[in-house]
Amino acid sequence: MTGLFWAGLLAAAAAAESDRLLLAQLTIRSRVVVRVQTNAPPPPPVELAEKKGPRCVPMADVLGAAVIAGNSVDFILRGGKRMRARFSSSCPALDYYSGFYIVPTQDGMICSSRDAVRSRAGGECSIERFRMLVPKKPR
Repeated sequence: MTGLFWAGLLAAAAAAESDRLLLAQLTIRSRVVVRVQTNAPPPPPVELAEKKGPRCVPMADVLGAAVIAGNSVDFILRGGKRMRARFSSSCPALDYYSGFYIVPTQDGMICSSRDAVRSRAGGECSIERFRMLVPKKPR
């Protein structure tokens, strides 16, 4: 209705004063609010068990990582698999800054007994072995 009011007012002003130019600007603003309901409870945490893992993991398969303990890093891989990189000793520097580095290799793989995880603080932790993480079977 506001737009029609202004249009009628402009037409009347133009008819009354044809010798003078009248300019006007009309701005229409709208806002959309999307409500997301969060009543569903989060899924229960899944207990994971370690099984023997491969010697190497392709770097391109790593989607994310988390520092769970001072002696390991958990990798989330393509396809939903999870892998734990166990260090030869504790690596406390990983907890200090969020994040770490892995230097890319010629073959594009992260291998145990060869590669290391480097913390942002400058520390280095050698990967001793990889362990596959699988959901624990209920008893």
